[in-house]
Amino acid sequence: MQDRAWMHRNNGKMQFSVRQASFDRCWTGFAAALIDTSGGVSQARYTKDHGISVQVGSPILTTSRVDGSVSRRLQTPGSVDLMPLGFSGEWQDEGPSAFLCIHLSPALVQTTAEDMDVNPDRVSLLPMLQFRDPQIEHLGWALKAELESSEPSGRLYADGLGQALAAHLLRQHAPLVPRVTKGLPKRRLQRVTDFIHDHLAQDLTLVQLAEVACVSPSHFKFLFKQSVGVPVHQYVIRSRVDFAIDMLVKSKLPLSDVALQAGFANQSHMARCVRRVTGLTPSYLRNLT
Repeated sequence: MQDRAWMHRNNGKMQFSVRQASFDRCWTGFAAALIDTSGGVSQARYTKDHGISVQVGSPILTTSRVDGSVSRRLQTPGSVDLMPLGFSGEWQDEGPSAFLCIHLSPALVQTTAEDMDVNPDRVSLLPMLQFRDPQIEHLGWALKAELESSEPSGRLYADGLGQALAAHLLRQHAPLVPRVTKGLPKRRLQRVTDFIHDHLAQDLTLVQLAEVACVSPSHFKFLFKQSVGVPVHQYVIRSRVDFAIDMLVKSKLPLSDVALQAGFANQSHMARCVRRVTGLTPSYLRNLT
């Protein structure tokens, strides 16, 4: 993934600073960054990834130029710009603001298209500037929260958001072939759930679990929910809570050790998840013994 190196910093050009970024989190096929910007001009020169920018800062007057088309309007929080790979454009902002910048790799878009029974050669994403899309906004705010969280949900959750974003873009620009499915075969589902329970202490990823199921990540995400009724990241959290409760009741390990063995980031993370699922605190459950 490449950072927005095309943004210039001098001679009246836009200045920016990265507030939070995912570049060290090893997300699969995509990256995101929260960027504070000054007023001025920025340029994208024939980008190598599919770029999505969601405004998350103050409203600003913006003039955009892409493929000979010029647009000028008030851009507000939630406004979206889509810049597919191979295109170039220029933006002139009349004041400071902040943006969530997302880069989707061509490989992620192609894999997602194949999993949706869409011929990748028929996919044609075109630039779209300063538009509203409730689904992109929803995913954007979720990614922003993940970047800013002191206790992020991890690669499994983030990869799911990336897959959902790629799938949503494809649904808007390519015809779909309906697929009838009832979920993962029983034996493959059992292999996946056994793997989850055996590796709860690890930072499980969507790619890792999809490999166990012998399907692609985007297909696995859909099939798993069809099979068990909840998204895979929710299943993992519930499994960790169940494991933690069992240890709290049956052992005298310190709460911090229980949290680590159950796969939580720390003791407070475990406490929040346990309380959300059971309505009780780990200390209360420990005292039941």
